[in-house]
Amino acid sequence: MNTKLNRLFQVLLSISFALIIIVSASKFTLNFRSLYYYDIDYLKIESMSNLSINEIKKNYDYVIDYLNEDKNIEFKLPSLPSSKYGVVHFKEVKNIFDLLDKLLVICIIISVISIFLIEKNILILKHVSTALFAIPLIIMGAFLINFDASFTIFHKVFFRNDYWIFDPNYDPIINILPQEFFFHAVILILSIVILVSILLRIIYFKLNKKEAVSVEVSFQNKNLQL
Repeated sequence: MNTKLNRLFQVLLSISFALIIIVSASKFTLNFRSLYYYDIDYLKIESMSNLSINEIKKNYDYVIDYLNEDKNIEFKLPSLPSSKYGVVHFKEVKNIFDLLDKLLVICIIISVISIFLIEKNILILKHVSTALFAIPLIIMGAFLINFDASFTIFHKVFFRNDYWIFDPNYDPIINILPQEFFFHAVILILSIVILVSILLRIIYFKLNKKEAVSVEVSFQNKNLQL
């Protein structure tokens, strides 16, 4: 394979691998229900919504199951009403997660193909680690400076309407999904990504050190032969 093509596949592998980590962290956080269960007490969602813990969990679990569902089913909460706009919004959120699933599969395929085609280069680990560390820092900085504004910008980027602005009189589900919970979810996603970044950097340094030692030993052996 020529140098330009090899570099192209290296770039594709770096981007694909980084996206795999980010999407996987997002999917993990979506399904890590313990975070929400903890927040029920921490954020006092029970008193805020006037619902029992059991009812809160039942409706939250339904939302998560709906977002994970492969089939195109109607959104209907177990014990809470929903407006037609609320139903549309959750359908749009589900579409985003469906796209993330497809993106994950595509990135895995690209990564596998690239690994077989490119020349082995541990610098890829360094590049992916740097990207995974930089992206969360930028996002985390924005959210920490002004979470409300960042939260609004996020919705304006991913949604072409204002259906995400729920009226609790028509979509009381919003009472059990406080904005602070989403902040905690974002922090968890970014923390996972940063931890993976650090792990990759450690692996890179270990492999790089091992490679350097191997080259030095090889050089010394050649000198002895001379």
